[in-house]
Amino acid sequence: MTVKQLVAKQPPRPDGVAEQWPADEGHERRWVILSVLAAVAFMAQLDLFIVNIAIPAMAHSFGGSSLSGLSWVLNAYAIVFAALLVPAGRLADHYGRRRFLLVGVLVFTLASVICALAPSLDVLVAGRVIQAAGAAAIVPASLGLLLPVFPGRHHNLVVGVWAGVAAVAASSGAPLGGLLVAVSWRWIFIVNVPIGLFTVLLGTRVLPEIRSRVNARLPDPASVVALLAAVTLLIFGTVEGPRWGWSSIEVIGLLAAAALAAAVTVRHSLRNPNALIEPSLFASREFSTAAVGLFLFYIAFAVFLLVTVLFLQDLWHYSALRAGLAIAPGPLVAAVFAVNSGRITGRFGRTASATTGALLIVGSAVFWLVAAPAHPAYLTGFLPGLLLGGAGAGLAQAPLFAAASTLPADRTTTGSAVLNMSRQVGSAVGVAVLVALLASQTPDALALFQRGWVLEIVAGLGAAFSIAIPRALAARARSTRTIGPTTPTLGVRTPPRERVNHA
Repeated sequence: MTVKQLVAKQPPRPDGVAEQWPADEGHERRWVILSVLAAVAFMAQLDLFIVNIAIPAMAHSFGGSSLSGLSWVLNAYAIVFAALLVPAGRLADHYGRRRFLLVGVLVFTLASVICALAPSLDVLVAGRVIQAAGAAAIVPASLGLLLPVFPGRHHNLVVGVWAGVAAVAASSGAPLGGLLVAVSWRWIFIVNVPIGLFTVLLGTRVLPEIRSRVNARLPDPASVVALLAAVTLLIFGTVEGPRWGWSSIEVIGLLAAAALAAAVTVRHSLRNPNALIEPSLFASREFSTAAVGLFLFYIAFAVFLLVTVLFLQDLWHYSALRAGLAIAPGPLVAAVFAVNSGRITGRFGRTASATTGALLIVGSAVFWLVAAPAHPAYLTGFLPGLLLGGAGAGLAQAPLFAAASTLPADRTTTGSAVLNMSRQVGSAVGVAVLVALLASQTPDALALFQRGWVLEIVAGLGAAFSIAIPRALAARARSTRTIGPTTPTLGVRTPPRERVNHA
């Protein structure tokens, strides 16, 4: 029997896949699909971090622009991207993941052109807002398309590649940005254009369409508005906290409003069966643990990324190009560990891999805290910490993002969006707290960076414990149930216990 005949005999799949293929074999073009989705994920993730190193060059182009004005090139992207991730993921599940992804790539590419040609700072910020909207459509839809086209036995591998791309994109921001800024900061946006156009042309031909069940309803509008308000107000208050002052009325008001909106979001999720974030997502212990773990891990990882650039440029006085090249070994190590994360998690388990990755991030900060000098000493005082952090980034992210595969097939995109939102909020919090720590005046410049490394240690340890402890408690509970009394009540038939997958 041919593959086409086999597929023709299959009943319609419950997750709304428009094309059918043998579940135990996966899509016949699955590896091409992986390449396309990895490319667009890299493009969208890279723009979260590549702009950081270009801010001084932008200031030179837009003479008279204040640092607070230039900061909105970063902040506008961070706020819009985080706020739209979950709504975009849910709508992609409903209207079609391929459609949403390709539209997102087109929007992102058009916005990149606007940013590259921007004649003023206001136009550049507007382009970044549009870019963020496109990226929010791309990132969750890419993972939502990836998992269904591979058989379950390959999920660790393919999520490892996808998360590895995210890790490498994050870590590559500084080195790649340094190389491009040496020509012109506008090139950090121009390079997106050929990637985006090629992706749309190839994706139209090879990507399958996947959507929710035919009778699925759109999410409740009130829950959408509440979540948008909660995330927007939280990140806005967080990024402006260092500039306005954490005790200012404006920041306190923003954070209080964010807390109120978050409470409304939780209330809708618990009471409305059609809420934007359904409580059923968190029925998976692994998914819930990953959401918390990603938030804390990315506080540490954002500090790791930013403090390395600032340390090399501000204390050791490296140029942007030299700093970028100095950081390059980090992404390379992250890529090696991320690509092999499927094998690592297959042997040691997702919890062990993610926990070890978080502890390696802690190790990088501990090394720099002890060994990094105030004068340049790259090989002995910087590189070992960079390699530890790169290994941690490669190990931790893949198993955490792979938690989306524990959800029903028609909820993987929404689940991926929630995990990416946790990551993005954590990044914003990490950067804001680091900026606040570095803002104080002290004659000992090295001491300022040591504060950042302490923050990295605290957040990394929090991530490690949040990942490891729930698994340990669940294992202990299962052990207690196993060795407890087993004598059934006489005359009453004991119902079978539900099987719970704790993988």
